Amino acid sequence: MSKSLYSKDLIKSQYWLDTPLADMSKEQWESICDGCAKCCLHKFIDDQSVNEEDDFAPTDVLREGEEILFTNIACHLLHTKTCACTSYEKRSTLVPDCVTLTKENLESIFYMPKSCSYRRLHEGRGLASWHPLLNKGKKAKMHESRISVRGRTVNEHDILYDEFEDYVVTWPENDID
Repeated sequence: MSKSLYSKDLIKSQYWLDTPLADMSKEQWESICDGCAKCCLHKFIDDQSVNEEDDFAPTDVLREGEEILFTNIACHLLHTKTCACTSYEKRSTLVPDCVTLTKENLESIFYMPKSCSYRRLHEGRGLASWHPLLNKGKKAKMHESRISVRGRTVNEHDILYDEFEDYVVTWPENDID
């Protein structure tokens, strides 16, 4: 995207303090994204009781005994330095399994990391101090706090699917303040 998600007017308005996610405009909604790119990481659900044929079935709930495991394997569309999608407007077409968080599916954000700003607001925790909206629209504090994926990923085209388990990491679940 060429235009900054964090306009001075949005930052100044502090709309996130009193506007529920469901009532946000498109511009407000988009700027809640902190740009960490953790949603661009491959993840899977670990459950020893799953049948082989169910291994690749999509899910919209996390069941008892299941755990989401994050990998450091990033979508091939991710620009790993800026932590931005290189084809944001076409991402759902180019990558059908791409996470597209909406107001309608917000209730099922169990697959988003704890630091996700949408999840934080949905859970009533507010924006973290490193969020660009609280830092003049800049991502520097987020990168310095090691919240983003910058410098921590491998491209999905550079590994074999059979090796996914070798790339499981815990850092995407880190959430500070």
